[in-house]
Amino acid sequence: MIDLTRLWVGVRRRRRMWVALALLGMIAGGLFSTLLPSPAEAVTRILVLHEEDQPSDGGSLIRTDATLVMTTRVAAAALDALGSDQRPEQFITQYTAVGLTNNVLELTVKGPTPAEAVRRADALAQAFIADHVGRIQTSADAQAKALLAQRDKINTELKDVNGQIARAEGEARAAQEQAELNGETTDSGQQVQPNAANLDSLYARRAELTSRISDLSQQAQEAGIGAPRVAAGTQVVDKGRAIRRSVLASTGAAAGIGLVLGLVSGVTLAAVMGVVRDRPVLRRDIAAHLAASVVAQLPAPRRGPARLWRRSRAAQERDRVAATLVRLVRDGSGPVSVLELGAPRVAAALALDVATRLDDRPVALVEDPAGRLTRDDLSGRDLAELTGREKHPVRVVGAEDTGPARPGEVRIGVGSVTPGTAWTDLPHLGQETLLVVRAGFANAAWLHTVARQLADASIPVVGVVLVDPDPKDSTDGTLWDGLHTALRGRAARAETVPRLEPGTVNGSARTTSVNGSTNGATNGSADGPELPTHRFSPVGQDRAPEQSVHDVPTRRFPPVRAEDVEGLNQRRTKG
Repeated sequence: MIDLTRLWVGVRRRRRMWVALALLGMIAGGLFSTLLPSPAEAVTRILVLHEEDQPSDGGSLIRTDATLVMTTRVAAAALDALGSDQRPEQFITQYTAVGLTNNVLELTVKGPTPAEAVRRADALAQAFIADHVGRIQTSADAQAKALLAQRDKINTELKDVNGQIARAEGEARAAQEQAELNGETTDSGQQVQPNAANLDSLYARRAELTSRISDLSQQAQEAGIGAPRVAAGTQVVDKGRAIRRSVLASTGAAAGIGLVLGLVSGVTLAAVMGVVRDRPVLRRDIAAHLAASVVAQLPAPRRGPARLWRRSRAAQERDRVAATLVRLVRDGSGPVSVLELGAPRVAAALALDVATRLDDRPVALVEDPAGRLTRDDLSGRDLAELTGREKHPVRVVGAEDTGPARPGEVRIGVGSVTPGTAWTDLPHLGQETLLVVRAGFANAAWLHTVARQLADASIPVVGVVLVDPDPKDSTDGTLWDGLHTALRGRAARAETVPRLEPGTVNGSARTTSVNGSTNGATNGSADGPELPTHRFSPVGQDRAPEQSVHDVPTRRFPPVRAEDVEGLNQRRTKG
């Protein structure tokens, strides 16, 4: 599971990164718009009529026209009119078509210059109109051709009917002539007309076919004309004109887009880094990983002009923390070291402030085992005032100085627990240590390593000074289950260490006092030495375990019988 509080703190602490990325994106967008300006654009509008126009049309016809404009056929026709050798596929990407209404089409064309863009827009509009009218005329010609083909088919059938009529009439005349030769007449004196019914049907069929041929000829003639209303009505209603754009507006829009993209990418990167790198920032997390309480906190050293007006405030805060550390050093029973993790200058400054406040006794500043001198971490700070004190001077010794401390001298070691630290050299700096940790500098694994190495070296951590804490951190940095590491529960080394004799149980042990070293002060009060501290042995393991209530034997009673119940009831009745 992802802790949203830690994630938000990680994103907020990396605000410099995502603000820098946002500014970089804004600058990049502005430069891109300035160095690579967008091409000039021209717009034109066309009134497009359709044979199928109806008031209930939902715009499907104009959308079809907009799609047809984006075809290579229209693009090729426009390029031919322009006399350009550009590929139609490439030219299609340089213009767009949008249907404004059911009959108005808007074309937006790009060009290297405004004049060229206007010329391309006009050529594209004329190419579309020609294609639109040509498609309508082609459809009309196809319809007329179909009607003429049908007329020719009927005309062929009419010729067949005329042939049948001619043959029937010939047969009738031949039969009539034969009858005249034979002298056959009817009772009324009229001649016989054979196949009269067949001729009547053929005459009717011929009249019908003749009428259909006439209608098809008229329809073919009308279809061949096409749609003159559509052809005449489809025209350019708004000639090509260049679109004027403000350079400032385009640059601002590009810069705004770059700003948003940079901000989003920066925040995303900060969130991912906060999850992946796992560098604790909150006091609660740092105290838990180091197994030591946070006793004080300091702001990060300012950079640039900000340090000029924040110098007094930073000095006051450091003096306050130094006063706390002086009390730690005074109450300590041995040398104290100041170990930094990501804040070498702050650690060296704190050590120097402590040495400044300890003006009632000599002080020895022990050099960092890694080779970094205290004075190197304090550029601009002059040690001449301290090292030249007449009464109680401050001397800076190296880590190689393993000689005993001078009588009454306070030794303050300044070291580091960053990766690459020589852990075996840390006990030479002090028997106890104060960690100066920069929030978000080390990951949780390294904090665990520091705590484990200090525990292996038997160096108790009297407290943690947190540098550059989160200003909105409301967590507590005190370990309530480890009061020996907290400032309020710091157990000073006893002046006497009791030794338990064998055979003692539950605090009946006798103690033997062993004198211990002090950090330049007597471990006692002004009236006299402090009483020795007694340690009691733990509860012995040879006590007899208490008997559990579950181990008590259970007494079994005989079962209740029916006659016993009846006898009991009778005795109650008599009584």
